[in-house]
Parts: sequence; C-alpha cells; structure tokens
Amino acid sequence: MESFWAYRNVRHFDWHLATFAHLKYKGILYILLSSLTYAAVNLCVKYLQHIPTHEIVFFRSAISLVICIVWIQRLKIPFFGHNRKWLMIRGFAGMSALFLFFLTIKEMPLASATTIQYISPIFTVLLATQLMKEKVRPIQWLLFLLAFIGVLMIKGFDDRISYLYLGVGIVSAFISGIAYNAIMKCRNTDHPVTVVLYFPLIATPIMGTACITVDWVMPQGVEWLILALLGVLTQVAQIYMTKALHADHSSTIMPFKYFGVIYAFLIGLFFFQETLPWLSLVGIMIVIIAVVVNTLVKSANKKIPPTQGVV
Repeated sequence: MESFWAYRNVRHFDWHLATFAHLKYKGILYILLSSLTYAAVNLCVKYLQHIPTHEIVFFRSAISLVICIVWIQRLKIPFFGHNRKWLMIRGFAGMSALFLFFLTIKEMPLASATTIQYISPIFTVLLATQLMKEKVRPIQWLLFLLAFIGVLMIKGFDDRISYLYLGVGIVSAFISGIAYNAIMKCRNTDHPVTVVLYFPLIATPIMGTACITVDWVMPQGVEWLILALLGVLTQVAQIYMTKALHADHSSTIMPFKYFGVIYAFLIGLFFFQETLPWLSLVGIMIVIIAVVVNTLVKSANKKIPPTQGVV
C-alpha cells in the first residue's frame, strides 16, 4: 500500500511540475528532485547510527523487492529476465556497493562520503574499456587524476576520515562501476524494472541472513517509520531519475545530479553539525568538476549511456 501511495503522489506532483515549468526544464527539475530524494535516503541512514548497516540494507531491499514484484506482475514481463549472468552480477555488485557506501555514511561526514561515491562514473568508464571495448579519450585520463587528487584532499585535511573508510568508499565506488557496466550489458535484453529487481532479489535473503546470524537491533518507535520511508524514498528517487533521463539529453541533466553533494553538505551541517575544513571543500569541488566534465565528455560517446545511482 505504501508503494501505491508513493507512486500516486509522484504522479500527482508531476502534474504540478508540468504546470510550473516549461517542458525544456522538466529534465533538470526531475534530476534535482531525484538527487534531493537520495539525499533524504542518506539522511535516514545517518540518523539510524545504532542500527547495523546490513539491517538497514535489508529493510531497504525488502521494501524495494515488494514494489518490484508488484510492478513486474502489472507489466506482465518475465520475472527472472533473460541476461541472467549480468543480472546476477548487477545484483551482487549493487548490494555490495550500497552496503559499503552506507558504512561510509555512518563513519565520515555526509558530504565527504557522498563525494567519494560520486567517483563511480570514473570506474565505470575504466571498466567499460575492458567489458564494453570502449575507448578513453586523453582528456579523461587527466580528469581521472584530478578526481583522485580531490579525494586525497578530502582525506588529507580532515582527521575524522580514516584511511580505512576512505578505502571502503573507493572500493564502493569501484564496485558501483561494475554494477553500472552490468546494467549496460542488460540494456538491450531486459526491462529496466527487471534490472532493478535483481538488487533486492539478491540483497534481501543475504542481508536477512546476516540479521539472523550476525546482529539484529530491534528498531524502536519512529525508527520503524524511518526504515520504511528509506525504502519508499529510494523508489521515488529512481522514478525521478528515470523521468529525468527520458525528459532531456543526458549531457544536459546529468551534471545537475551532483547537486547531491550540496544537499549532503547542508544536511550534515544542519542535522549533524558537521563542518568541513576549507581545503576539504576545495577537494570536493575538484572531484565534482572533474566528474561533471568527464560526464560531458562521455556523453559525446554514444556507446556509453549515463550511469545512475546505486539501486
């Protein structure tokens, strides 16, 4: 029922967007709303500090699984899809990347964790040179180097970020690159909802088993609502991301995705009193500029579609 009302409210809000904005700006509005909704998801994760990360991923996955099953039944498409090898890789990689990303959200400032995750498009392109036989332009190598310099600045000027969790964040971004390449492998074989399905299909039983065998903390009071909200907000963010990619060219809308870092900085500042050294802020800006320019360069290569957030 929650998923039905979430979808209904999204459609109702879309009508107001259509009357508010000219058609050519809808894609930008959708991507900003998607980034804002993902930021709200990260706020929920950060708030649930004492809930084990695998338990958070379990609730997020279980809610998504229910929504995907209902959606697939309504669409009447094959439940397990066709390209099952890459669908499985997509599911395992997406689960692993999200688990590690949620760990970094808990252990470092939100803006820093978000920025490190945003280097995933770089790994996507590097992996695509092997998996998709794509070519990297010379300017992209310079952009990759700049992005990693920015990441090192984020760590180097903030004592709250350990090398352990810096490494965890980079590994998460790398595994996200694997997930995005798996999604590209399935783009001509399987429906997008089927591709989304394989994340919760794999994550729910694995994270559920971890809840039983490793650790389980009973949510209290409002925490149940926050866990449910986390799952619903994730689906809403995915809907708006899809609508954005359908409404305009990726080169126009994808740079606006990185407003998520601004949202993360403001959330960290006002909700968790997280401030950042000014040189770390410079590092964040370097990462964002490098990744945005790389996105624009990549968009000129028609064989590599834009990547989306971990789902």
